[in-house]
Amino acid sequence: MQIRLLVVGKTDHSAIQSLCEEYSKRLNFYVKFNLEVIPDLKNTKSLSESIQKEKEGELILNKLGAQDDMILLDENGKSFSSLDFSVYLQKKMNSGIKQLTFVIGGPYGFSESVYQQAKGKISFSKMTFSHQMIRPFVIEQIYRAFTILRNEPYHHQ
Repeated sequence: MQIRLLVVGKTDHSAIQSLCEEYSKRLNFYVKFNLEVIPDLKNTKSLSESIQKEKEGELILNKLGAQDDMILLDENGKSFSSLDFSVYLQKKMNSGIKQLTFVIGGPYGFSESVYQQAKGKISFSKMTFSHQMIRPFVIEQIYRAFTILRNEPYHHQ
């Protein structure tokens, strides 16, 4: 299985980029992982929130293949402890899927068409994080899950 994190919009914040790179590098020791950025839409000031979500949704869906199992990072999704998340990932690996794609939407979330094609939703907190800030959290938690599955000393319970 491969894991991909698909995100809308690049980040200019060097600390966020650095953390994403660090944990991506660590994670690639366990599984083929890549972070893919969908470029920001242009001229969004003239677009309504719903139109922006629709346009971003089209870009997200265009990046998916038949082999993708798409999981949305969404405030209304299922919450996991780190241990439970590792079990969730193990079940996904055991199911035989080729690619697990986690998706972080833009500032307004996802379009209805993206929700309809998703295989699930995960919430990382009841708190709201920027769509930039959540990126290193997600990658770190995927990395943590693999260390838990391998009984490595990274995670302390």
